Amino acid sequence: MERHCKGCRQNPGISLTQNAWFERLSHRIGPVTLLDLTVQRGLLETDQAERVREETARTGESLAAAIVRMGFANGLALAEALGAAFHMEVVDLQDTTPTREALDALPRKIVFAQACAPFGKLESGGTLVAIDNPADLDAQETIRFHAGGHVEFRVAPEDEIRAFQRRHYGVAGDTLEALGLDDEVIIDGGDAALTDSDDAARDASVVRLVNTILLEGIRERATDIHIEPYEDRLVIRYRIDGVLGQPGVDPMVHRFRHAITSRLKIMSNLEISEKRRPQDGRITFKHDGSEYDLRVSIIPMLHGEGVVLRVLDKTTAVEDLEELGMDQTTIEPWDVAIKRPYGILLVTGPTGSGKSTTLYASLARIVTDEIKCITVEDPVEYHVEGVNQIPVHRRVGLDFASGLRAILRHDPDVVMIGEIRDRETAEAAVQASLTGHLVFSTLHTNSAVGAPPRLLDMGVEPFLVASSLEAVLAQRLVRRLCLACRKPTGRPEAPYEAGGCRECRDTGYRGRHGVYELLPVDEDLRTHIMARAGAGALAEEAARKGMRTLAEHGQMLVEAGITSDAEIARVTAG
Repeated sequence: MERHCKGCRQNPGISLTQNAWFERLSHRIGPVTLLDLTVQRGLLETDQAERVREETARTGESLAAAIVRMGFANGLALAEALGAAFHMEVVDLQDTTPTREALDALPRKIVFAQACAPFGKLESGGTLVAIDNPADLDAQETIRFHAGGHVEFRVAPEDEIRAFQRRHYGVAGDTLEALGLDDEVIIDGGDAALTDSDDAARDASVVRLVNTILLEGIRERATDIHIEPYEDRLVIRYRIDGVLGQPGVDPMVHRFRHAITSRLKIMSNLEISEKRRPQDGRITFKHDGSEYDLRVSIIPMLHGEGVVLRVLDKTTAVEDLEELGMDQTTIEPWDVAIKRPYGILLVTGPTGSGKSTTLYASLARIVTDEIKCITVEDPVEYHVEGVNQIPVHRRVGLDFASGLRAILRHDPDVVMIGEIRDRETAEAAVQASLTGHLVFSTLHTNSAVGAPPRLLDMGVEPFLVASSLEAVLAQRLVRRLCLACRKPTGRPEAPYEAGGCRECRDTGYRGRHGVYELLPVDEDLRTHIMARAGAGALAEEAARKGMRTLAEHGQMLVEAGITSDAEIARVTAG
């Protein structure tokens, strides 16, 4: 009677000789031989493999994770190398839609503990399971045991397996599984269970749960993380490339809503016991060598406290205007404006349109050892070398207007006010510009021509606006079409449309690009402002002078294949 080894059971149909080789390779492959394999297949250079070995010894992470994180090879290339070495097929989990039967073939705790993905069923009733490390025979035996039937394994990149788990078991599903069902007493009951909720917030599992929610947002490039309580569910949403979306969260997370909020309050040094009034705080969060500043806003709602966290990467360098998407048609006159010795320059647009980023990039172009620049911001989002930056502290009376008056006594050449919100700040900005300072600020208007009427509505005298305002830049951010999956349309006015792939999370878009509208204020416009002309009259005058509108710049980006006409319509509507 022919005997079969473990390799035979795993790969039926492979000869005994092949399986014996497979088993020997599986048993002996370790950190050194796996790295040798990557070098042999041209994925890594020898010195890169040595750096990976040192990094994994330091961090304790898997070789695959270190290789991908360090940028030496992508996960798919690594999976293909392992698949070839172990005679195992590579599966694209991004294109799989598992049935409920497949997902239920393994207990959730085994799926997370063994870092696997049950993605399909065989006609014989067996289960198809993706793994990232074919060398781990113990993990495979554990999976077989708990599947209760025949299992065939495939190879997939580690990050795709984790993404599969997040899609089908929810963000932080492994942590929720670890928390289990016995913790319900510490989270339900509202104010009556406050003390227990506070204790839960310090529990290691809850700490890990909150960290996972934050890390997932950072991993997905979210600019905002929303945690919203409803009567029977807790919704977690990430704003990615300007659009909110739900990453998928296990319904069980609802039961830990109080503990999650309490943990975030602890992290941001807020009052844990205060649940009746809004609170604002800040969290410094470090991950993979980057430091993130999370601005926390907590507001009482009908079914609990809602939380929004703005995510700012403090290690990100200030980008150039060209990198933001500003073309020479806009850069050349804007450069002229920002090099003036005095006057007011405004950047307008809705919240999240990149106004502050444009101001930072503009300051970086003009600040030198001969120019002193001071800013008053709420909050300071990015550090700009050579710029003195002051955060607003309203509790002690330091707001935009008072901050501006104070910094003028420090002899600046250039000042930046985070936002003009009221008459007091507007008049302080005007006075600063008329006394020989160049003033940068932002304003919430839909277009460049809407800025002068807005200042007039605040109560600033027309002659002051006309004499101080030098230029207004309106802007939006549109999502870039994903270059890996954009689809040709055959239409020259809109040559590409959104597709969907693993690179862009099936959205068809990845990253953002600026859309700009610049209004230089000349003598003719000053005359219109003095006459209190509305936005319509100013728009006609600007068009006569050749101003390119947001919609016109957007259409140029569509024709260049950078974005889609649907995306331009979304951000310029109204």
